Amino acid sequence: MPLLSTVPTRTLTTVTGTEVPVPDADRLIHLQFRRFAGCPVCHLHLRSIVTRRAEIAAAGVREVVVFHSSADELRKHAAEVPLDLVADPHRRLYREFGVESGPRALLDPRSWPAIVLGVARTLREARRSGAPMPSLRPEGGRLGLPADFLIAPDGRVTAAKHGVHADDQWSVDELLAAVRAA
Repeated sequence: MPLLSTVPTRTLTTVTGTEVPVPDADRLIHLQFRRFAGCPVCHLHLRSIVTRRAEIAAAGVREVVVFHSSADELRKHAAEVPLDLVADPHRRLYREFGVESGPRALLDPRSWPAIVLGVARTLREARRSGAPMPSLRPEGGRLGLPADFLIAPDGRVTAAKHGVHADDQWSVDELLAAVRAA
């Protein structure tokens, strides 16, 4: 599938009912594609985003995070994630943006440290606070790959990354470098 160079105007609705214009006329959109609701690797990554969200917002970026889970399933895991979370259980956005899935998501050894750390933290949080555990059979499966897109106010995709394994996404520093380059 060819990669998008310009994103058509649309409004996405978050799991809390907030409407998000994409593109946003006033700021850049960092459109993230993650895996399933409760994904331990995704949770680790989103923690790094949340920790530095003031810095990201100061750079003129709005975070929008898409999961291939239903809104109901995503809400179970969204309480502590103060970002715009969008459910896409039918993977329409995933297809449009060329975001793939495949066994390499979990089989690539570069993803293994994040998988182990993510699962350990998820188990610890579940025991400590009663946080929900991810499903043993997540909606849409476990083999999704991450992707990141930086979308300018005029709809141009100024930077993009399609992950090759479950833990292959932009770090906050890489995101901010892409913002500076845009």
